[in-house]
Amino acid sequence: MKLKKPAVFGLAFVMLLSLAACGEKNEPVQGDAPATGIAVQVETVTADTLATENKVSGMLATDSTSTVMITVTAKCTAVHAKAGDEVKAGDILCTLDLSSTQSSYQAALISYNSAVQSYQDQKAILDKQVKLAEDNVANTRALLAIGAASQLEVDQAELSYQSAVAGRNATLAQLEAAVQNAKSGVEQLDTALENVDAAGNVVAPASGTLVSINATENVYVSPSSPLAVIDGEEEMKIVVSVSEALVPKLSVGDTASVSVGAAEQEFAAVIRSVERMANMQTKLYTVTLAVPAEADGLLSGMSADVIFHTGVSRDTIVIPTEAILTSNGKQYVYVVENDVAHYVEIVTGLTGSGVTEVVSGLEAGQQLVTVGQAYLMEGDAVRIVSGEA
Repeated sequence: MKLKKPAVFGLAFVMLLSLAACGEKNEPVQGDAPATGIAVQVETVTADTLATENKVSGMLATDSTSTVMITVTAKCTAVHAKAGDEVKAGDILCTLDLSSTQSSYQAALISYNSAVQSYQDQKAILDKQVKLAEDNVANTRALLAIGAASQLEVDQAELSYQSAVAGRNATLAQLEAAVQNAKSGVEQLDTALENVDAAGNVVAPASGTLVSINATENVYVSPSSPLAVIDGEEEMKIVVSVSEALVPKLSVGDTASVSVGAAEQEFAAVIRSVERMANMQTKLYTVTLAVPAEADGLLSGMSADVIFHTGVSRDTIVIPTEAILTSNGKQYVYVVENDVAHYVEIVTGLTGSGVTEVVSGLEAGQQLVTVGQAYLMEGDAVRIVSGEA
């Protein structure tokens, strides 16, 4: 049977469309090649300065006229300010030769700590003896109840207990007197060294006008009158309590970072005094800081967060703490080189706010993986999706 011409032409047209559609479907599309490698973010390793941060809470208090007293006789070796000068908290007023006083202070502090330790050790022993005597009374009474002990034995046990209590109290009273005597010696020297740093520099406890300064080079200062008087507007100070682990790292004149949430204020404050004797109840040491005059909106009684910066490392490798991984007691990171991840073991040092010092393992300029490192293994191909290239 013969097809009509129109039908033939229609069939040919449909076949041509089909072939064209197949050709379009099989032709590769430019730019749609699948991405390869694990997606990561990186940053360049750099050297920086890092200080360990120790955060404590304190309270603001008012402080106006400041008097600096040195309660020992000491030779003035240099004078750095004169009456009428405007001074800031932490400025050096003069320098004293306090080497012998500081040695005496250390000896007094050792004596005090020894007396406290002796008190605590003896109390523990005596308390144990009293407890044994008390238990003996209870046990003897229990034996009396079942007919295994006499009333005389109970009376003797009670007498031994009373004797143990009396002996403990008498011994502790003597030891406590020794502690108070040693404490008094430390307090006297502590007052002498208030507002004085380790080098013998007398620093201004607050900002204001230096009304008077009784110091002359190569002349001994007198403990009977104030060494200096500073008159200023009513200023604020911050009082905090720190642990025995932190107090040796703090010195008069050091700067700390302060945040007062209620007043939405952040500023730097200078340490004006560090007590070297702990509170008997809290076992903490009092540190006082001077608030700069430009810090406004502060009220006495407000809470303040104080960050002391200790253990400073300069020109050291510092990386984000979150980039560090740990396994089997080892710390490691991943770096990227030619789009390949490499495992690197590191040794860390100081830690700060969200960052950590790397003592060994990394060098400045390397590309450190900061996001995605948990999914990597040595030699994995990576694809940097953000961060520094």
